[in-house]
This record gives sequence, C-alpha cells and structure tokens, in this order.
Amino acid sequence: MANATNILTQGLEINGSIKFSNDMIVDGKIDGEIISDKGKVTIAENASIKGDVKAGEVKLYGKVEGTITSDRCELKEKSLLKGDIKTKTLSMEEGATLQGKTSIGS
Repeated sequence: MANATNILTQGLEINGSIKFSNDMIVDGKIDGEIISDKGKVTIAENASIKGDVKAGEVKLYGKVEGTITSDRCELKEKSLLKGDIKTKTLSMEEGATLQGKTSIGS
C-alpha cells in the first residue's frame, strides 16, 4: 500500500506515545506524544490531545494541550491550542484559539 493513512476514530483513547511514518487522522483522545519525521497528522474536531505533536504537517481542527513542532501548521476555525507552536509556515483561520507562543521560520 502506497501512502497508507492511519486512523484513530472517535471513542478511542490512548495513553502513551504514537509514532508513524505516513499520514494519520486522529479523532479520539490521546494522552501522550504524537511523533512523525515527515508524515502529516490531522487532529479532527472531536480529538483531544494532551502531549506534544511533532510531524511534517499538522492540521488542527480539535484540541491540543502541548507544543506543536512542524514544517507546516494549520489551525482551523474552531481549533484550540494550549501550548506553543514551532513551525516554518503557520496558517490560522478566524475563530481558532491559540494560548501560547509562536516561533515561525527556519
């Protein structure tokens, strides 16, 4: 399978770190880190993450309490981030909430 997408659906709860190499969609609850060197993670509307997120690209629709580190980060309309962002490119829609510091660029 080329470019398989991993999906953690609503109702699923994980305690611990998750490492992946392709793409991931999270719609459940995670208490721990999400880590990928180059992969893309989409944190869906029902998702709640307590821990750092490190990935090539992060799209946030839900809630994260922790630091996001990525090459590209998008905070969507109803998203909530309680933590810092370290990214090369940041996109933030009206209605998104960021409670933390940003570090943008190389």
